[in-house]
Order: sequence, then structure tokens, then C-alpha cells
Amino acid sequence: MYAVVVTFQIAPDAVAAFLPLMMQNARSSRANEPGCQQFDVCTDPERAGEVFLYEIYDDRAAFEAHTASAHYAQFQKDIDGMVLSKDVRFFSQVAR
Repeated sequence: MYAVVVTFQIAPDAVAAFLPLMMQNARSSRANEPGCQQFDVCTDPERAGEVFLYEIYDDRAAFEAHTASAHYAQFQKDIDGMVLSKDVRFFSQVAR
């Protein structure tokens, strides 16, 4: 398994528009990518501009297929200008 965790800081005026786009990206990933096992979108009202993702893929190749997908490319276009910062971390060993 291969884990990807992402923390976004979203512009305050873009949070309401960003979240539905992020949720659609997660749903599309789970539904259309056989190698995507889990895609959680996490928020906390105390940190309104922060969005945390927890994604599990079969392997790195499955994650690379995710980033090459048409829905991911569309998501990237749709969120242009909304993201203030993005931190991405990868974990190659996942214990369950």
C-alpha cells in the first residue's frame, strides 16, 4: 500500500467553492480508479481554510494513474487560484 497525505490552505473566500470540487475529486477517484482504496477529505470548523486528505493506493503506480486521470486534471483547473499552500507527503509502508 501507498499513502498520500495532503494539507491544503484555502483562500478564505474560496472555501465554499473548493470543498464541493474536492469531494467530487475524491468520489471520482474511488469510483473510477481501481488502485484507489481510500480517499478521505477532512475538515475542522476551527480551521476553516484547512483541508486535509488521506489517500490510500495499491502502490505508487496507482497514485501516478490518479494524477494522470482526466478528472484530476479538471480538478486542478477548477481550483486554480483557490489554494494558498499545499503540503504533500508520501508513505510507502502502511500498517493496518
